[in-house]
Amino acid sequence: MNSSQIHITFKSAIHFLAMGQVKSAYEKTKSLVNELQVGEYSDRLENLQQNYNFILQYFVAGVEDPQRKLVYNKLISKLFVLNSELREELLYRNSTNYEYTQKRYYPHTKRYNSENELMNAFKYYHNQTSLFRDTHENHEVELKHLRSNYETLLPELFRLFWLTTAYNSEQKEFYNQLLEKKHLGWLEKSILISAIMLNLWRMFDESKLMLLFDACQSDNQQVKQRALVGLCFVLAKYNRFLPFFPSIRNRLVLLTDDNHIVENFQNIIIQIIATAETEKITKKMQEEILPEVMKMSPMLKDKMDPESLINSEEWNEENPEWQELLEKSGISDKLKELSEMQLEGADVYMSTFSQLKNFSFFSEIANWFLPFEVQYSGVNELFKTDDKTLISAFVGNNIMCNSDKYSFCFSILQMPESQREMLTHSFKMEAEQLDEMSKDEAILTPDLVSKNISKQYIQDLFRFFKLNPQRADFSDMFTFSLFMHRSFLFNILTNNGDIKSKIAEYYFAKNHYIQALELFEEIQLEITPTAALYQKIGYMYQQTSQFAKALEAYSKADFIQPDDIWTVRKIALCYRLSGDFEKALEYYQHADFLKPNQSQILMQIGHCFVEVLKFKEALNIYFKLDALEDGNVKVWRAISWCSFVTGNIKQADYYVNKLIETEPNSFDFLNAGHIAWSQHKTIEAIEFYRQSLSLRKDNWKLFLESFNDDKTYLIANGIDASEIPLMLDALVLEN
Repeated sequence: MNSSQIHITFKSAIHFLAMGQVKSAYEKTKSLVNELQVGEYSDRLENLQQNYNFILQYFVAGVEDPQRKLVYNKLISKLFVLNSELREELLYRNSTNYEYTQKRYYPHTKRYNSENELMNAFKYYHNQTSLFRDTHENHEVELKHLRSNYETLLPELFRLFWLTTAYNSEQKEFYNQLLEKKHLGWLEKSILISAIMLNLWRMFDESKLMLLFDACQSDNQQVKQRALVGLCFVLAKYNRFLPFFPSIRNRLVLLTDDNHIVENFQNIIIQIIATAETEKITKKMQEEILPEVMKMSPMLKDKMDPESLINSEEWNEENPEWQELLEKSGISDKLKELSEMQLEGADVYMSTFSQLKNFSFFSEIANWFLPFEVQYSGVNELFKTDDKTLISAFVGNNIMCNSDKYSFCFSILQMPESQREMLTHSFKMEAEQLDEMSKDEAILTPDLVSKNISKQYIQDLFRFFKLNPQRADFSDMFTFSLFMHRSFLFNILTNNGDIKSKIAEYYFAKNHYIQALELFEEIQLEITPTAALYQKIGYMYQQTSQFAKALEAYSKADFIQPDDIWTVRKIALCYRLSGDFEKALEYYQHADFLKPNQSQILMQIGHCFVEVLKFKEALNIYFKLDALEDGNVKVWRAISWCSFVTGNIKQADYYVNKLIETEPNSFDFLNAGHIAWSQHKTIEAIEFYRQSLSLRKDNWKLFLESFNDDKTYLIANGIDASEIPLMLDALVLEN
């Protein structure tokens, strides 16, 4: 098998397992075993197959077995692990992927023969550094040499825990020693957690996952937040199989018994969601909704103002009462804060620094995960003085993630000395202001440290998976950004506090309506629904073009809170978009009763009358609008068309001329041509038609489609049907 075939076979086996089709999963697993040809794996598969046959035999015989479910779940978990190991071993032998290439090279490139040697090297650095700094003598040369050696240890550590297939007892003991509170090296602790996470991202391993759980209990916030972030991603990836591992569930339950950790998870999940790119509603309007309306209403498309058919404000208008509810609940402040975090992170600085990842520093994969430290030898010359400069303040605060801080410093170091001095000294006041802002923020937000660490780490990960040169060889973690709420972890978190409603509100605020709907639909079954809840559900169904479901939700809101003007208008809108113009008219008229003489409502009433071919009633509405809003070209357009349809050519001509004198569109010229022709002004009609065609960029097909839709009304206004082909031919000749 080549790499592609290995992946396909593995995915098929996993799919069959998840679907409960164990026999088919065995067949795919056997293909991998036969390819690997290692006796140990053959024996394990055969043993599992025998166990499954026993389960089937007892089931067929009708034997009561209270342990059957437990045995079955254990069998599924073992089969999943076996497939993971088979895939790893086969790819290690065959794949040209960056990770597996590194795995093959690693045993020949590592500098330390044992974990004990590596641990001693870390201890030596910290002990010697502490000794030199405690003396009054100048040991700059020795300290620099120590630091240089120390920085070569970090990639060595990263590779050990990233590339090792299964950790042995020595490596686990090494892990425990590094994470001990008395060990001072926070950089190596941070790098260690990232390496384990990346290892787990490549291959599932329950024992490694337990190491991440252990790290979540660390007193060091850098370690703790990295472990929590890693858990969110890893548990999302292997979500389907976590129920088959009771020890994982037990650890999660114990972990989430701590309210502080639950709060951390909530912040992390929202920060992960925030990395996803959202589709703008205006784009949806232009590319999806408006074309649907145009297809539904060809008459209105050509004769009325297209933009007035479905006003963007009407479509996007959220209920103003929702904001009041958010502010009362305190969620509004949370959303504002998280929105600012998103703007300061992925939305702004990702693009700013994406071109600054070509420094040699980033050729070492471990450095993408390295926390920023001013003592790092590549940047420390910028921080040799204690002066408060813009550089030190900017890098020291929480605006940028670690990766971008290194990029920023390397960029500064490339400047000529004179420019660097100018930059360093010319913004001293701004530097002090930044420092004060950071202090104020820390006072106002008690848990700011943990939030900032997790935010920066997520942004570091985002840059690694989006910008590093080998990114194509890594499965992108952030494809799971909008699926965190479907995870096993999230289900456990919902047992504590109101995390489900907060995440739902965040999805809603960021226009992730499909994801928000999934949560709000659950919420409505768990609480006594309010009108506001049904309004939001209806709004999300509307935004995803599920108009029947939107109507159902809006109707429930209307039942709980009758005569709410916003709800009534949304019900009318959904009826219009569903093609039920009689019902839409009924609700728009009710909205007008509740709040009389609102221009938008009156316009929609007029359009509904047109849809049901009640043109005289529509004219009455449009004339009322014309009196309320003098000079509204949309109203003139509607009056001109309805007047033409009802045979009032003089009135139609008056209003179409007002349009021609302003900013006419192709439909205005088409209507003007009809009106002129009905008055036997053939030459004038041809000229109007020609201008309409010109505004359509001489697209004859589009013009002819609109023209043919109007044949009935032309004939009704006295045009002989036999003259219509002549007019079209004359127009072609004229053009």
